[in-house]
Amino acid sequence: MSTDPWKRPSIDELRAVLESIGKSEVEHDRVAERLELSVPAEIVTLRGNVVSAMTREISRFGIGMLHRGNVSPGDVTVRMASESRQFEYRVRIEWCQPCENGMFMSGGRFLTSETAQSR
Repeated sequence: MSTDPWKRPSIDELRAVLESIGKSEVEHDRVAERLELSVPAEIVTLRGNVVSAMTREISRFGIGMLHRGNVSPGDVTVRMASESRQFEYRVRIEWCQPCENGMFMSGGRFLTSETAQSR
């Protein structure tokens, strides 16, 4: 494991945590199908702090991430990049909980401009 507690988790660390968690036996009754997605990301808080992360899953309504360090619930910007484009989304982090190796899992929903202004 890396000595920097805020460094982005590696793909191997991500896989190890996700494998240790396993698939839930509980039916979550989710509105949208979630797709597994493991790409590097950055979470930018309202205070401007940048937390390196890896995405875990994504749907039309939200995103799940894995990162080192706790992220407080609230509005953030999530940045992801592909080889040809950068993506930036406003997300309301709704939960964050510790998991293995000093990492945290979080989840949030995508904000529309109306949702972001209503807070």
